[in-house]
Amino acid sequence: MKKNILILLAITTLISCKNKKQENGKLNIVTTTTMITDLVRNIGGDSININGLMGSGVDPHLYKASEGDVTKLVNADIIFYNGLHLEGKLVEVFEKMGSSTKTPIALGEEIDKSTLIGSDYFASNYDPHVWFNIDYFKQFARKVSAVLIEKDAKNAAYYKANKTKYLAKLEDLQNSIKATIDTLPEDKRILVTAHDAFNYFGKNYGFEVVGLQGLSTATEAGVKDVQNLAKFIIDKKVKAIFVESSVPKRTIEALQEAVKSKGHDVKIGGTLYSDALGSAGTLEGTYIGMFEYNVNTIVNALK
Repeated sequence: MKKNILILLAITTLISCKNKKQENGKLNIVTTTTMITDLVRNIGGDSININGLMGSGVDPHLYKASEGDVTKLVNADIIFYNGLHLEGKLVEVFEKMGSSTKTPIALGEEIDKSTLIGSDYFASNYDPHVWFNIDYFKQFARKVSAVLIEKDAKNAAYYKANKTKYLAKLEDLQNSIKATIDTLPEDKRILVTAHDAFNYFGKNYGFEVVGLQGLSTATEAGVKDVQNLAKFIIDKKVKAIFVESSVPKRTIEALQEAVKSKGHDVKIGGTLYSDALGSAGTLEGTYIGMFEYNVNTIVNALK
């Protein structure tokens, strides 16, 4: 609580100062999750300076702003974040930022709420893991391009061209992952992970998705949750369950042990990237590469 008060005081002080662009004259962009950072980098290219607050393996549900983050946010020309309460502990900071001359842009607010997956257990009443619907991510790309063009009209043609190229890549991604998933029989499409990050993926591609911790990693799975899910795995003859890169693997290992204690066996099929991308410079360090990797890992383990 004390830290939050200090951060909010720092914001109040800093927003009274004139925002300074870096010497290269480019827009200063701040992003939250690694998925959004990768998206904005693809659209903005060399015409922007970009600062991503969260790195590989960072859980956005639990992320708290540091004083260094506050400086980045205050000096930004544009702030892009997911919204839908994904970055729950940053909301107070963003609300304070909204009282300055800039308004942080929640890309999730671009989506028609009637198409979102609801939740009785999450603060927003919507599942915030919307990047696992590629059509939603296309909407994000269009919004980012429009905002950059509005703020930096001299580079409008560059942003439009980058948006067109990236949308084409996302279209190719949709086609390639559908072809891969089509090799997996429908009765084997049961995805068990550490928390419910994959519901939009499941809805689009016909998977029954079960997460041990619910939609937010801020909730803990209890013994009863583990035992109930172990029974489900046995009843459904699930071959593999999956760790997530941004969630401690001990919960899935406990689930595996619970299944084993009942005289059955389930393997850990691999690590999936859910709330964060992989390390920079790797295939999984990009949104497209992450999606391809996840689908290949899931299909190969469940076949």
